[in-house]
Amino acid sequence: MIGKVFIDINCDVGEGIGNESALFPHISSCSIACGGHAGDITTMSEIVQLAKKFGIKVGAHPSYPDRDNFGRKSMKIEKNLLKASIRKQIKELEVILSKAEMQLHHIKAHGALYNDIAEDLELSTIYLESILAYKDDVLLYLPYGSVIEEEARKKGYKISLEAFGDRNYNEDLSLVSRRSSQAMIEEPKKVLDHIISMVINNEVFTLNGVQMPIQADTYCIHGDTATALQILMYLSDELPKQHIFLKK
Repeated sequence: MIGKVFIDINCDVGEGIGNESALFPHISSCSIACGGHAGDITTMSEIVQLAKKFGIKVGAHPSYPDRDNFGRKSMKIEKNLLKASIRKQIKELEVILSKAEMQLHHIKAHGALYNDIAEDLELSTIYLESILAYKDDVLLYLPYGSVIEEEARKKGYKISLEAFGDRNYNEDLSLVSRRSSQAMIEEPKKVLDHIISMVINNEVFTLNGVQMPIQADTYCIHGDTATALQILMYLSDELPKQHIFLKK
């Protein structure tokens, strides 16, 4: 029997689904879309108020400036334009947080930007330069074993390693492409097993059944996953039976 383990469960929110008030009782942090792929001042303001009500830590969820593709396609964009876009997205959320007397807890890239900085050294450097102002005070949610993790550590950024409870992995710990019908894990029991393996054994079973080492401090359930609420409610009931608790 293991002792008590406390984990962070996060959701990407503010992306037009409108289910935040149902999700928030079951999570401890959230990443709010701040205009790049979804979201605007109104949605950010509403979700910040909800997060304050439920005691949820708030992060910025910047992306490529590509609302047409929901930030899920890689973009060729001049580096200064990308930096300016990322900074603008985060700053707009930060202004709203300040008015609500809340702090920016973390920054987590969205979609294609998240995947691209995980493996592209030049892009990871551009990303870190764009958020240099937050280096000393704000966590970065980053994938384990990635280029961006290595670069962020070298440069002294604060890191919270992230894994995905509702996504299948490849052997290189990249996420199975959303173009695949097997990208998502939507059955709550399978998500539970996925997370337990990562929390207790520091291992993840890939789509092909291979056990790979992984480390994580925070576990994401996407707010736009079809069964997100069912998954989170099930985790709330079942994780404590495994001595795993939500870190509020």
